[in-house]
Amino acid sequence: MVRQVPGPAATPMRSPDTFQVRFETSKGPFVVSVERKLAPHGADRFYELVTIGFFDEVRFYRIVPGFVAQFGKHGTVSVNDAWVNANIPDDPMRISNEKGTVAFAANGPNSRSTELFISTGDNTRKLDYQKLFAPIGRVTEGMDVVERLNAEYGEEPNFARIARQGNAYLAKWFPALDYIKLATIVERSNP
Repeated sequence: MVRQVPGPAATPMRSPDTFQVRFETSKGPFVVSVERKLAPHGADRFYELVTIGFFDEVRFYRIVPGFVAQFGKHGTVSVNDAWVNANIPDDPMRISNEKGTVAFAANGPNSRSTELFISTGDNTRKLDYQKLFAPIGRVTEGMDVVERLNAEYGEEPNFARIARQGNAYLAKWFPALDYIKLATIVERSNP
């Protein structure tokens, strides 16, 4: 059962200096290791989203082999509505978007909110020059799981329809999408 997901906190939650998140997916587990110093705003938001259960039952709706595996539109419309304008400030680029890095999706300056992607190829040339996609960490276990996510629909799922109809739309038109069963913090540390 998916737990009730609250809207964004009035005061952003500060993440630990380093932490790991285990994603249990329909294809198996993978782990993301985050370093707050790489992208503090992004790390804080990611930590908040995992802590409140935002990613539970969320679909990987954009899979382009050798480019990205994207997720972060919630399956419940009211949750998407609560988070749609919860943008965070940009972080400076401290590392490149190499294979295995995790970054927030953006469509312009200061537009990051809840959608993230895992680079499934070296995206240094494609993304770094835009200065919008500051990686917050990287997949440190289970990259083979990420690379096996179902890519049959590519970029076909419509972002606006996901926001308006949630998992009902995805289940009807894209029933074979892989998804996150559960995302949990498994390790954290501060100096």
